[in-house]
Amino acid sequence: MSGGHENEPPARQWFELRRIGAASLTAVRVGTFHWAPQLQAPEADWRRALPEADAAGRVPIDVNVILIELGDAAILVDPGFDDPDSAWAQHAAAQWPGLTYTPGLPAALDAIGIRPEQITHLLITHAHGDHFAGVTVERDGRLVARFPNAHHLLGRADWEDNPARERPDSDLATRLGTIERLGMLDLVDGDREVVPGVAMVHAPGETPGHSIVRAISGDERFYALGDLFHHPCEFEHPEWVSAGRDRVAMQASRERLLAEAASSRATLVFAHAPFPPWGRVVSEDAGYRWTRLR
Repeated sequence: MSGGHENEPPARQWFELRRIGAASLTAVRVGTFHWAPQLQAPEADWRRALPEADAAGRVPIDVNVILIELGDAAILVDPGFDDPDSAWAQHAAAQWPGLTYTPGLPAALDAIGIRPEQITHLLITHAHGDHFAGVTVERDGRLVARFPNAHHLLGRADWEDNPARERPDSDLATRLGTIERLGMLDLVDGDREVVPGVAMVHAPGETPGHSIVRAISGDERFYALGDLFHHPCEFEHPEWVSAGRDRVAMQASRERLLAEAASSRATLVFAHAPFPPWGRVVSEDAGYRWTRLR
């Protein structure tokens, strides 16, 4: 099953379902924007790998949300943006050039018969606004939890050591701050089993508290990678890390994932993969390569 605008070409559909063992996975593309990754690599090399980059080095990237349904659990990984008609969306348009929206996560959940109240867990891979702004929704002039029964989890270092908490108008203070004030935010140290078969795995580098999400069902594995990778070329070049990240930690986290994912033939999604985002990492010569799954 897959969904999209009636007149939208198949390549730009905005949600798609897939099964991994007994788990049902739904990928939702909530939007697209342009971003300059500033990879720490020779410009000639990264431009060869990213031919779509403009003169300023900006490339279009999708924003993907993952729903994992396994047993009685309905687990969202990175709720992404707020609604397309929200005040947050208008502000974000100035921050992220070329920002466009799909009908969004709530519309996709409605299409597959999931109500916000049915989400049991909300896993935030890291505290960047394009990954967590959708945790809240504005009602009667105030922010409330969009998923009122969900257990919200975030790496502790992305909350306690985050200077954005001191800025009262930041997404962290207003949106995750709302969840924290409601007593719904659980800070995670290291790895954490969420429900049997699903775990958050500490993978720092993008941020100090960055996590990836692993789901195991039968003999099949799935990983939602957050921003462990931003572009397919980084699987082949794990040392290509964007400016402002912890390069040593990021490369170590990537290399751990690459070895495990290749040996287990895991299905992978990274948050900014071109939609549909499903893929696999393949061992090749002395390194690895990203390959899309159809």
